[in-house]
Amino acid sequence: MRRYLPFLIIIAVALVTGIAGAWLYRAKMRPLSTTPATVAAAATASSPAEQKADSDSLHVRGSASAAATLEIYGDFQCPSCAMTSAVIGDLEKDYGPRLRVIFREFPLAMHQHALEAAMAAEAAGLQGHFWEMHDMLYQYQEVWSKASKPGRFFSAYAQALGLNVERFEADAISDQAKARIMAEGDAGQARGVRNTPTIFLNGNEVRGAFTRDKLQAAIETAIAGKKKS
Repeated sequence: MRRYLPFLIIIAVALVTGIAGAWLYRAKMRPLSTTPATVAAAATASSPAEQKADSDSLHVRGSASAAATLEIYGDFQCPSCAMTSAVIGDLEKDYGPRLRVIFREFPLAMHQHALEAAMAAEAAGLQGHFWEMHDMLYQYQEVWSKASKPGRFFSAYAQALGLNVERFEADAISDQAKARIMAEGDAGQARGVRNTPTIFLNGNEVRGAFTRDKLQAAIETAIAGKKKS
């Protein structure tokens, strides 16, 4: 038995290492917080009726009467999110009042600065400039995402937008901003969101690659369906 003991120890260590590695990988792919109580409350708030009721607190571009509503669960450090955001920006110009866009925070733990960037966007939102910061974070993602301390870039963006930088910097580390981000992440998980970008169109998840042609076809179908109903 002693002869085989070293081999048994090696096998046991390998099994433990494999299980731990798999657990860490899954943890990185999850959003940054999963609070059971918050999940239940946020999931309820994601129903169409509740979305209408709390529309003032949503990050929305476009009319509530638009025939097509895109909901994006995004991570500001996610390269695919940046590309998809550019596509959606072009579609907003094309469809005008027929298209409404809602952004929901879903920073992933695998991205080092995702939460900090989301906090910056929320801080800008508290001064009425969420979408301007949203656009800048995606536009300059290649710059700030590689910095060891991206906060100085976020402050520079806030200054460029004409924000009160002192207030912005305080809000960007506030419990209020973090609570909102975590609540939206929890609500996303309750709806089945696991990665970014995840998009819902009129409440139905859009699957596959988010190319301009695919999203345009989905929007046209949604608009046509609205006309028939």
